Order: sequence, then structure tokens, then C-alpha cells
Amino acid sequence: MTVAHPVPAVELPAPWSDAAVVVVVPTYNEAANVEEALTRLDNLPLPNLRVIVVDDGSPDGTADAVESFGKRLQDRRASFVTVIRRTSKDGLGRAYAAGMAAALADGAQFIVQMDADLSHQPEYIPQMLGVMMSTTAGVVIGSRYVPGGSLANEWKFHRRLLSGWANFYVNTILGLGVRDATAGFKLWRRELLEQIDLDQLTSAGYSFQVEMNYLSKKAGYPLVEVPIHFEERHGGVSKMSLAEKLESARVPFKLRLRHR
Repeated sequence: MTVAHPVPAVELPAPWSDAAVVVVVPTYNEAANVEEALTRLDNLPLPNLRVIVVDDGSPDGTADAVESFGKRLQDRRASFVTVIRRTSKDGLGRAYAAGMAAALADGAQFIVQMDADLSHQPEYIPQMLGVMMSTTAGVVIGSRYVPGGSLANEWKFHRRLLSGWANFYVNTILGLGVRDATAGFKLWRRELLEQIDLDQLTSAGYSFQVEMNYLSKKAGYPLVEVPIHFEERHGGVSKMSLAEKLESARVPFKLRLRHR
């Protein structure tokens, strides 16, 4: 069992509570988790928060579950959640890029990326937003590896070793200076995402996280890490394939060559 690490509620004053925040959540077969994730996002003290779910044609009915949830909120919170239905499993990175582009087009000031499997606790978002709005950060990273951060008890030694090695490997090649370079829970400033050409990203899978960090640093924006507790997924299975692991190994070298 994972030891629960509850995140205290944070009441944010204006202008923080007035910020136009859009959370982008990519999904593939996450029907077991997505409604709880949406409920917890709806409960945050951010009245202007909205969600874009990018579904890669989940056969388990994930997109239908999201639309059903949105309809139940219509009387109280219209347009809280939007679904982008894609016809095939095209990769985590491309799903995030599509959702971020839609969020920018819709006027978002701040864009959050988080997983649907509840390994990322939505209750951290107000704290991440507070850090963003009180600093010059271009991206605030929910980090497992800064002081105060932690991993689920279910993470065995080999997973911890692999994750630690991946961060060492990426930082050695790219010099990011980020302890959790592979983290997937982030809050982005609109101005930074407008400088990154989302259509030109080369990473289709999980290496999207590393490529975005590298492009952020190249753009001159600070990357700020805040500690989080990373939970084990609540249901379903991981979608990371061998091909994506191989892509993740190649991407740092490709980035150095492309942007040297």
C-alpha cells in the first residue's frame, strides 16, 4: 500500500484565484481513474480552471466517461472539461502538444500537464501556481527528487535505480541542472509555450518531458522545482513501451546535435 501524503487545501487570493488555468491530461485506457482525477480538479480553489483531455482512441470508453462527467457539471460549471478525440495512439508527447496548442488558442494564462492515473496529485496545482506567479519561472516542475519530494512505497529498488540513472544521463548530456528532468507534472507560463514551436517537437513519447525542459532552458526561462509525493497509479497499467524507452535514450543526443 502507498502511504497517503495528503496535500493541504490552499486558498489563493486574487489575482491567483482569478488566473485562467488549463490542465492538459492525455489519456489512453484510463476509465478507471479519469473521473476521480476530474473530481479532484473540480474541487480545487481555482474557479477559472478548465481541463482538456486528449484521448488517443481509448477502447475502454475513457473519452465517453469524460464527456459524461462534463455534462453532469453543466448547471454549475459549464465548459469545465473538453475532450479532444484522436483516432489512434500517437504518443504522449504529441498528445500533450495538441492539448497545449488548444489551451493557448483558448486563452490560457497557465497550462498544467499531468497524468490521468493519479500518480500526480491535483492538490499540488495551487501551490505550483503560487510559485509561478511569485517568481520569473517559465515552468514549475513537480519534482520527486528535490528535498521534500518522495516516491510511492510500491516503487521497488530497480525502478528507483532506473529513474535516478535516467535523470543523471539526461543532465550529463544536456546540462539542464534539474533534479527531476523526466518529471511529467508541470505548470507552464503561456509566454514560454508561445516561444516553443509545438509543431516542431521531435519527441512523440515520454522524452517529450526532456525536450521541453531543454527548449525552456534554451529560451532563457528559469526552471523551478517544487517537492511532490509521487503516487503509484491507482488503476490500469503503464503505457510506456520498449520503443519509447529507446527513443528516450536517443533524444538527448539528438537535441545536442540539433541545437548546437
